[in-house]
Amino acid sequence: MECEGRSSLFLSFLMSLSMMSSPGSCRPQATWSEAASNDSAWSAMAAEVQGYADVAKQIIDLAVMGAAQNRSYRRLADFTDTIGNRVSGSHSLEMAINYMHKAMTQDGLDVHLEAVKIPHWVRGKESAEMVEPRAKNLAMLGLGSSIGTPPEGIQAEVLVVQSFEELKRRGSEAAGRIVVFNQPFVSYMETVDYRAYGASEAAKVGAVAALIRSITPFSINSPHTGWQDYQDGVKRIPSACITVEDAELMSRMAQRGEKIVVKLNMEAKTLPDADSFNTVAEIKGWQHPEQVVLLSGHLDSWDVGQGAMDDGGGAMVSWEALSLIKDLGLRPRRTLRTVLWTAEEQGGVGAQQYFDRHKVNLSNFDLVMESDMGTFAPKALQFTGSDAAREVMEQVVKLLARINTTKLEADGEGTDISPWMKAGVPGASLHVADSRYFWFHHSEGDTMTVQDPGEMDLCSALWAVVAYVVADLQDMLPR
Repeated sequence: MECEGRSSLFLSFLMSLSMMSSPGSCRPQATWSEAASNDSAWSAMAAEVQGYADVAKQIIDLAVMGAAQNRSYRRLADFTDTIGNRVSGSHSLEMAINYMHKAMTQDGLDVHLEAVKIPHWVRGKESAEMVEPRAKNLAMLGLGSSIGTPPEGIQAEVLVVQSFEELKRRGSEAAGRIVVFNQPFVSYMETVDYRAYGASEAAKVGAVAALIRSITPFSINSPHTGWQDYQDGVKRIPSACITVEDAELMSRMAQRGEKIVVKLNMEAKTLPDADSFNTVAEIKGWQHPEQVVLLSGHLDSWDVGQGAMDDGGGAMVSWEALSLIKDLGLRPRRTLRTVLWTAEEQGGVGAQQYFDRHKVNLSNFDLVMESDMGTFAPKALQFTGSDAAREVMEQVVKLLARINTTKLEADGEGTDISPWMKAGVPGASLHVADSRYFWFHHSEGDTMTVQDPGEMDLCSALWAVVAYVVADLQDMLPR
């Protein structure tokens, strides 16, 4: 009876807040705290959330120091050591999906697969060699969707540029050459444009191939791959990434006026789209099974390293969150659904098809969560949603004081949950101590050695507490 009374107060408060901040209102929009700092409904909501303190403690203790300690790490090690990397369209990705379907079923979860079509790009054999002014093998990785070279390869003089702007200024020098981009790393979101669009920009001025300095702030002669996009109406030329060291070497040589010649061989090709699946595991809600809190990570990776960090860790903590809740005998009002996406690295292909299939039930999705920036020590929860929803989430993260992650930040991130957030569904992501993330990203360095079991436990605990509490509250998060 007490819970019903709180729910009624909470709902009436949300309705009044909506009216106060509606576009047609003549008064300035008010934040929740400004509008209701003295309102009994706000107090009831805060009290409802804080009523989960004991449950949150049980989840955290089980994950961090109880029987589940190090479990997500062990699961990830078993998975990646058994399967290895899992590029879109590959047999290894198919094996990974089957592995996870079996493992989560054995864990006692309700598991099913949802079919999708995904890109199938194959790297093949590849090599790059500097021929002049001296012989040197160049560590390289072809970029996803790149075409291959002719069977005999491409041998051409190099034009080194630092930016797209320099390429435009020197466009008359590019015809028949291999363009090497030696752009400095500013941030991933800014610098990745060179990987994505470098080949087409080089082709526009007549280049025969493009070599992109790897998108990373740190390198030990390690190339980093990733997806690249050909522009419509522009000739397609081979595109690969090279190491920071080799890009800077050729830049210094060019500044000294030395002629640089490189030979590039790539067997890359794109095959017809392949059949694949999003892997879905659930704990059905006892009161509103049609309403969903969705947790996620992506199961595919690039074809280098083990895909342990990107995004094996995110997939495992999203599974582990359900395991923790199940092990404690908890069952929330709403359904908790973990989705392990396929073909994220090709632009969220599997997730987009999932959204297209399920958007008819958009109003039943309460919160969408994605972990895809590593599972290092968690620092905060990032959140996108209305001011009213943010007030609820600020109360929820207070339950994480035991693991010192009570900060709620703006801008929930995630390629795979972005369609939902654009449609107005609240979204959340992990903010972890990710300063080293792009050291290993899309490279041979993405292995289990990057992972730490204690840090993964903390991520799992955070993920489970947030998902369970939101799924069990009397009301859905306000849009």
